[in-house]
Amino acid sequence: MLSWWESVFDTVQQWLYEAVLQPAMFALGLGTFFEDAYTAIGWLLVGLVQIAVLVAVIGPLQRWRPAEPVTDRPAIRTDILYTLIHRLGLFRVALFFSLGPLFDELFGMLRAGGLQTLHLDDAWPGITDQPVVSLLIYLVVFDFVDYWIHRGQHTWRWWWALHALHHSQRQMTMWSDNRNHLLDDVIHDCIIVVVAQLVGVAPGQFIAIVAITQLSENFQHANLRLWFGRVGERLWISPRFHRRHHSIGVGHESPGADASAPKRLGGCNFGVLLPWWDMLFGTADFVLRYDPTGIRDQVEPGGDGRLRDYGRGFWAQQWLGLKRLVGRG
Repeated sequence: MLSWWESVFDTVQQWLYEAVLQPAMFALGLGTFFEDAYTAIGWLLVGLVQIAVLVAVIGPLQRWRPAEPVTDRPAIRTDILYTLIHRLGLFRVALFFSLGPLFDELFGMLRAGGLQTLHLDDAWPGITDQPVVSLLIYLVVFDFVDYWIHRGQHTWRWWWALHALHHSQRQMTMWSDNRNHLLDDVIHDCIIVVVAQLVGVAPGQFIAIVAITQLSENFQHANLRLWFGRVGERLWISPRFHRRHHSIGVGHESPGADASAPKRLGGCNFGVLLPWWDMLFGTADFVLRYDPTGIRDQVEPGGDGRLRDYGRGFWAQQWLGLKRLVGRG
């Protein structure tokens, strides 16, 4: 079945490349980017499939059993814009043209210096090199990395200044996953690209890992009153588990913080796919609740007696994130 889907995907990707993109690139004199353009078509197809799943599967689930009433549709429309920017490849194209040459030079220097790729799928020839097995290995590895990236976003104040935008959504839905500051996304993706080079994941598998991770994150952010039971909650992250991470005063503060105590960064439920890392490192919270989401300083005045503004539209949110980063927001 996996091979059949790969065959269909490759056929559609090849057709779009040869029939649409390649002639256009010839006409524009962009022949040096043919290989990268072929990869970009793959990312675009994955994004279109993801959006189709969102609309056809996760959307009806939200309407079936919402965790809260929908009261702020403009905020949701802004999240949809974030999703389209990322899933249709606009962010990835910008990243390629801005940082691609730097990464090529960096990895070239590392290879010249003798740094070898690990190739985790070669650990047990005949077993780990099976497509499904190697995919699972890399999923676990990247999920472990994502857990620590997420911990970092909630540990260092400069990083939280950017990541706070993601937590400022009071109307969380399946579209909220990509609601991030662009600089936060650049930092995250740079770390993931470096790890991908170090462990030797194949390009096709890397795309599959990203697609699986993103769809799961869309599901986790859904406005959906759903959990997986006592056992299931400890196998895969549910909307209930991740909503706890977004709950006001819970997901972004250290345990024990209250209205009278100084607020410290911290939180719970940092896992992206698997709750195992939260369980292993003591950050799991399995309380079965569906509390309001957001950040404390949106609902309680700060030291200056005012509520913090995280912005309503895309550009306002990006600008305010930069102001927070330099301590002026």
